[in-house]
Amino acid sequence: MRARVLILAGTAEARQVCAVVRDRDVLASLAGATAEPASLGLPTRRGGFGGETGFRAALEDAAAVLDATHPFASAITARAVRVCRELRRPYLRLTRPPWAFRPGWRSASSAGEAAARLSPDARVFLATGPGSLDAFAGRGLTLFCRRIDPAPDRSDVTWIVGRPPFAYAVEVALFRDLRITDLVTKNAGGPAAKLDAAEALGLAVHVIDRPPCAGGEETHDIDRAIAFVRTHAAPRP
Repeated sequence: MRARVLILAGTAEARQVCAVVRDRDVLASLAGATAEPASLGLPTRRGGFGGETGFRAALEDAAAVLDATHPFASAITARAVRVCRELRRPYLRLTRPPWAFRPGWRSASSAGEAAARLSPDARVFLATGPGSLDAFAGRGLTLFCRRIDPAPDRSDVTWIVGRPPFAYAVEVALFRDLRITDLVTKNAGGPAAKLDAAEALGLAVHVIDRPPCAGGEETHDIDRAIAFVRTHAAPRP
């Protein structure tokens, strides 16, 4: 087993860590959800592991795992926690802090619950990613969904293509132009320009709660995650 750290990446926090551990034996992994992801500047595996068997095989060549995937990547995190525990690999989960709940926000435990609360005449901006779209489809809603990559046309949604972060003024202008009445987002934390814009325009804001913790050690501290990588990864030759 090499003194290598596997970083499950795909977030801004993962990019921050990768930027300062390029002198270490690190392998990053991207699930492949984005066609042209930004370079991490170090060896990167794209397209996932092909299931649990592939993930276990990857850990044969790794001393530890830093899980810096999206806070809602619950299936990936649950598998990583369980397999690392079984194989006795040190594991650390790095997430951004969730947003503090604001007055007037409407909390939902799932996309389906958020969708059920929307008025049929609502003009809804989904900042949840396309994976949540089916929960809102077929309800007569006017839907706008933001994604990074272009997508095939669908009659039940208008795609808004863009790569974050998004400036406050841009969000205000976009919501006005589309005549949005409701914003639906996951409590992913991080930049909150869309939330500030929605509040300024008086939109209804629906926030989907994070999934339950899958166990394993977790931190919001970038410096601690960097120290974890440096502790377990050997210097790059």
